[in-house]
Amino acid sequence: MELTVKRFTGSKAMQVTPVPLGSVSIGSESWRNRTARSIQRAERLIQQTRAGGSGTSDSLRCRSAAAGFTPKLTESKEGINEETTTGEGRGQSRVSSSKNVTWRPQTTGAVFSSGSQRMSGAPFPATALRDQCARASTAVATDYMWRVREVEVRLRRQAGRVREEATKLERERSHLERMLHSLRAGLTVNRRSSEVRTRRPSAAETDRDGADYLLLYERRELDRLKQDLEGTLRNTFTQLEALGQSSKRLLDGARERGRVLELMPRSGSAGGRNPCTAGTFAEADPISPFTPDCKQALESSVVTVNQSQLLREDIRKMLTGAVVRQKSLHETVNDGLVKKIAETVSLQQDLTVTSANMRQAMFRKQREINSIHHSHGILQGPESCSDLLAREKLHRPLVQVYQRHPGTQLPEAFHLIQGSALLKRSFLSSEDELARLRRTSLHLQDDRHSKSAAAQVDEAIVRMRRQNVDKRTVPYFLQQEASRSRRLLSYVQ
Repeated sequence: MELTVKRFTGSKAMQVTPVPLGSVSIGSESWRNRTARSIQRAERLIQQTRAGGSGTSDSLRCRSAAAGFTPKLTESKEGINEETTTGEGRGQSRVSSSKNVTWRPQTTGAVFSSGSQRMSGAPFPATALRDQCARASTAVATDYMWRVREVEVRLRRQAGRVREEATKLERERSHLERMLHSLRAGLTVNRRSSEVRTRRPSAAETDRDGADYLLLYERRELDRLKQDLEGTLRNTFTQLEALGQSSKRLLDGARERGRVLELMPRSGSAGGRNPCTAGTFAEADPISPFTPDCKQALESSVVTVNQSQLLREDIRKMLTGAVVRQKSLHETVNDGLVKKIAETVSLQQDLTVTSANMRQAMFRKQREINSIHHSHGILQGPESCSDLLAREKLHRPLVQVYQRHPGTQLPEAFHLIQGSALLKRSFLSSEDELARLRRTSLHLQDDRHSKSAAAQVDEAIVRMRRQNVDKRTVPYFLQQEASRSRRLLSYVQ
C-alpha cells in the first residue's frame, strides 16, 4: 500500500486522500499498525461526534418545537445508506449518504443541502434557527403586549368612568353645600326674627304667641335638616375619597401594565388588532396580563361607582325634600306673621274706635260735671250776703209774717241743704267716673300704640325674611322639582 499526498497552498486547506498502492511494502508492519490504529481512533471519534450531533439535534428539535416550529428531515428517493465501520468503505459510504440527505425546516420553504454546510449533522442552518427563535419570541411578546394593552385600555376606561362619577358626585356635593348655606341663612334669619320680636315695646306684646311657636318650630326643623345634610355631606366626602383612591388604583395598575407598552402604538384597539384575546379577562393570574390586582381594582371600582350612584340618588331626593320643606317652613312662618299683623291691625282699629268712644264719654261726663257744678253753685247762692236778693233770703217779710203762728216752720232750708249734699255727691261721683274714663282712655291709647309698634316690628320681620331669602343659593332645577312636588301634593290634598 502506498500513499499519494497532494498539497494545496493559499486559502485551500490541506487534503489527504488515501490511494491504494501495489503489493510492495516498504515500511515495517508495526509502523503501519500504529498508523492504522490512529486512523481507527479518529473514525471512532468521528462516529461519537455524529452521535453527539444527533443528540444535539434532538435537543434543538425539542426546543424549536417549544418555540412554535419543528424542523423536518426529508430523505431522497434512494434512502440513506448505512455507514460501514471499516476503513475504505466507511469514507465512501459517508460521502454517498451525505449527498442523498437534505434538511428542511418545517416553518420555512427553503431546503438546505447538508453537503453545502460545515456541520452536516445540524437539523437546519444556525442563521435560520436564530431567525425562527426571534420570530417566535416576537410573536409571544407581541401577543402578550396586545393582551396587556387590552387590560390597560379596560383599566383606563374604568378609571374614566370613576372620574366621571366623581365629577357628578362633586356637582351634587356643591349642591349640598349650597343647600347647607341656604339652611344656615334660614337659621340666621330665624334667630334675627326671634331677637327682633323681643324688642316689642309692651310687656303684653312680648308674651309668647303663635308666631313665636312657629319660629321655634322652624328653627328645630331647619336644625334637623342641617344635621341630615351635614351627615350626607360627610358621606359624600368619604365617597369622593373612595372614588379618588379607586381611580388612583386603576391608573396605577394601568401605568404598571403600560411599562411593557413603550413600543406599542398609542392609538388603536387591542380587540381589532389581536382577535385571539377573547379569554384575556377569563381568569386572573399573577403572571398573565390580567393580574389579580387588576381584577380586584376593577371589581372594587364597579362597587364604588354603584355606591356613588345610589348616594347621588339619595342626595337628589334629600335636596328636593329639603328645598320643599324649607320653603314650606318659610312660607308658614311668614303667613303666621302676616296673620298676626292682621290681627294686631284689627285690634288696633278696634282700640282706635273704642278710644274715640271713650273721648266722647269723657266729653259728655265733663259736660255733666260742669252742669252739676253750675247747679250746685246756683243752689248755694251767692258767696256774699250782700249779693242775696230779698226773695232769696230765708227771713224775708212773707216768711216772718207766716211764722208768727206756732207750727208754721217751712222746709225750704232743709230742702236746700239736702239738694246741695246730693249735688255734691253727684259731682264727686262724676269726677270719679271721669277719672276712670281718662285712665281707661290712656290705657287704650297705650295699647293702641303698642299694637301699632308690634305690627311695625312684625312687618319689619316679614320684610327682612323676604329680602334675605336668596333664591340663587338653591339650584334652579331643584326649585323646579320642589315646585312640581308642591303642586302635586296640593292637587292630591
